[in-house]
Amino acid sequence: MSAYVQDVFMLFGDSITQGAWAPGDTGIGQRLSHVYARKLDVLNRGYSGYNTEWGLPILDQCIAKPHDTVRTPKIKVLTIWFGANDACIKPSPQHVPLERFIANLQAMITLVRERSPETHIILITAPPVNTIARKADLEARDPPQALDRLFATSKAYADATKTLAAEHGVGVVDAWGALWTACGEEEAKFAAFSGDGLHLNARGYEVVYHELIKVISERYPDVHPDKLESVFPLWKDIDWASPQSSLYVSRRE
Repeated sequence: MSAYVQDVFMLFGDSITQGAWAPGDTGIGQRLSHVYARKLDVLNRGYSGYNTEWGLPILDQCIAKPHDTVRTPKIKVLTIWFGANDACIKPSPQHVPLERFIANLQAMITLVRERSPETHIILITAPPVNTIARKADLEARDPPQALDRLFATSKAYADATKTLAAEHGVGVVDAWGALWTACGEEEAKFAAFSGDGLHLNARGYEVVYHELIKVISERYPDVHPDKLESVFPLWKDIDWASPQSSLYVSRRE
C-alpha cells in the first residue's frame, strides 16, 4: 500500500485523457508528470469510450467522501475532459443529448465542490473532428462502420462546455478553438494533429498542454508548477548532519 506523501493533479475524461500517456507520444499526461515531478502526483483517470453519463458514477468513486478523507491526498487540480463521445450522433450508444451533457458536467462540478472545495476545476472542450479521416477510418474496419460524428455537432458540445465553465466560475481550456486555429481553420489540415480524425497525436496534445498551462497560470497561479515547492527538499538542501529532521513532512489530517 502506497502512503500519502504528496497531493495530486487528476485528469478525468475519455480516451483522449486515457491516451495522454501513450508510449511514443509526448501526451499531456507525460508533460504534466514531468513539470509537476516531486510536487504533485499526476493521475490518469481516463476511460476510453466513456461519455458524461457513464463518467459521472466513476467520478463519484474517484473523489473521496468526507468520511474517507483522513490521510487521503488532496486533489489540487482536476481536469474534466468530455464531449468527444457525448457528441456522437444517433444511433450510437455513446450519444448523450446536449442538454443532458450540460447537466452531467454541472453535476460533476457540484460533486467536486461539495466534497473537495479546495480543488481547482478545469473543463477541457472536446477537440474538432476531422470527418474526412474519421469516415475513412470507420469504413476501413471489418465490418465497415458509418460516420458517427459530425463537425458542427462536436463544436456545439465544445461551445456548451465553455458556456458552462463561465457560468460556474471554473477554468476552461478551449481545445476545440486552439486546435482549430492551429490547423488554419481547415478540417483536412487537422490531420496534422490527429491521425484518425478523433484522437490527438503528439502535436495535438502539445497544443492543449500549452493552453492548459496558460489557464493554470492566469486563473490558478498558486498551483502553477513554477509556484509549487518540492514536497521533499532538493538534495543540496538536506541537513546533512541530521537528515531525519528535513526528510519528514507533515500532512494535514
